[in-house]
Amino acid sequence: MTASKAQATEGTFSAAERAAMKERAAELRADSARGGKQAKADRLEADVLAKIAEMPPADRALAERFHALVREHAPHLAPRTWYGMPAYAKDGRVLCFLKPSEKFGSRYTTIGFEDPAALDDGPLWPTSYALTAWTDGVGRTLADLVRRAAG
Repeated sequence: MTASKAQATEGTFSAAERAAMKERAAELRADSARGGKQAKADRLEADVLAKIAEMPPADRALAERFHALVREHAPHLAPRTWYGMPAYAKDGRVLCFLKPSEKFGSRYTTIGFEDPAALDDGPLWPTSYALTAWTDGVGRTLADLVRRAAG
């Protein structure tokens, strides 16, 4: 058993998980900061762009494309960070997010959708997608998913 699996079994969090929780706490503190609605929206988008800029090149390229896609196909979603990851919210609730591969040492970047996403398709549907490269087909599929999720 690896050290991370042993830690999970014992009920402790990995260093990456603790870092993500600290980032989320900082995000919540920043959300409560005073300022006008537009100033807050600008700050939140700047936070997302800063997180994207910090990513390794492969993750950054995918994140930049996803950010542009969301802004084009669902401009009403509010960019924000969520556990230190780029995310997009509807009515204050995270609807979709991009988890870079380096975040938790994964072999792929993940595009995920949370409960507010309107993607229901019978009794079973996917809520996250592994992303290793951006192609025209990937862009079309993600654009469709984001439009549907954003309602």
